[in-house]
This record gives sequence, structure tokens and C-alpha cells, in this order.
Amino acid sequence: MRMESNWAAEHLQVIRTLMERSALYRRALAPVMIFNGCMGAIAAIIGWAAEIDSPSGFITYWAVIGLLAIGGSFFLVRRQALSASEPFWSPPTRRVTQAMLPPLIAGAIISVFVLVRLASFQRAAPQNPMFPAAVAMLWIPEAWIVLYGCAFHAAGFFMPRGMKLFGWAFILGGCALFAAGIPPARVSRLAFSHSVMGLFFGVFHLAYGIYLFYTEKRRDET
Repeated sequence: MRMESNWAAEHLQVIRTLMERSALYRRALAPVMIFNGCMGAIAAIIGWAAEIDSPSGFITYWAVIGLLAIGGSFFLVRRQALSASEPFWSPPTRRVTQAMLPPLIAGAIISVFVLVRLASFQRAAPQNPMFPAAVAMLWIPEAWIVLYGCAFHAAGFFMPRGMKLFGWAFILGGCALFAAGIPPARVSRLAFSHSVMGLFFGVFHLAYGIYLFYTEKRRDET
């Protein structure tokens, strides 16, 4: 019983700290969002220009971009924590990370599973590569978008309300792409796939980051 009361007290303290620091986290999000937006937009342009249109190449390329974006985000958050003389791996940070992990891990597992299945499918039917290519480059990005939105929506319970709205934009946008289905054959698979990734992981992040930056700047001036 005493252990449960201690856990409840610690949980309430974490929630109180998160609520008190919501404005700080909102300000810290701006550079992270702008960094990820630049990464996503530049990666989409490079992927299209380099003609990365094979299923395995597409998944591997964007997986590497995702890891670089995560690494850069943690670096920015750590630098801001040091400048504010706060611990980086604090209980609130752990809560937010734990909330975001399940959808992100699910996306990674699905990607690995699809890569393995694509390899076995291509070995069994090398003369018919169109179906696995469509799955990898048209449906996988949509799954990433939905799961990424779920991760941000989960983090939104511990952070400003805009995080949940940002997550919903990804969830609904990804579901809309699923509902639209595979685009017609006249639409370039290469251009479509990288454009979708650039729109959601590039433009959306940039727009939200710029919004956070200017709204917080106006608040500081008032």
C-alpha cells in the first residue's frame, strides 16, 4: 500500500511538473520542429533527384533519415536542457518518451517485416515486382504517417494542446491517403512517394515550428 501511494505521489509530481513547464516545452519544440522540417524537405528532394524508387532503397533511405532526425532532435533538446541547467533525462522527459515509443517501435517493426516479405516475394516471383513496389512505396509511407501521428498525439497528453492537434493532422492525413488508394499509373511512384514524405515530415514540421517560433516571440515581447 505504501509503495502504491509513493508511486501515485511521484506520478502526480511528474504531471504537475509537465503542466508547469508546458510553456517551456512549447518554446523548445520550435527549433526541433524546424530542424525536422528541414530534414524532411531536403531528404524528399534528394530522394526524388537521386531516383530512389526501389522498395528496399526507399525504406532504408527514409529509415536513415528518421534516425538522423531523432538524433538531431535529442541533441537540440539536450542542449536546451543544459542551457537551462536542467537534467536531460528527467522524469517528465521519460514520460513523454515512453508515451511516444509504442507507435514508433511499431513503425520500425512493420518496416523490417515488409523488407523481409518483399525480399521473399521478389525471390518467388521476380517477374512481377509491381505489387511489392506499390506496398513499400505507397502504403508504407502512409503507415509511417499514421503511427507518427499517434506518437505525437500520445505525447500531447503531457505537453501543450497543439501537439495533439499536430498528431491528429498526421493521423487523418495518413488515413485519407489510405482511403484514396494507390494513385493511377500515370502518376510517378517516385514523385508521389517522396512528395508525400516531404509534405508530412517536411512542410508540416516547418509550418508548426515557424508557428511556435513566432507565437512564442510575440508572447515574450508582451
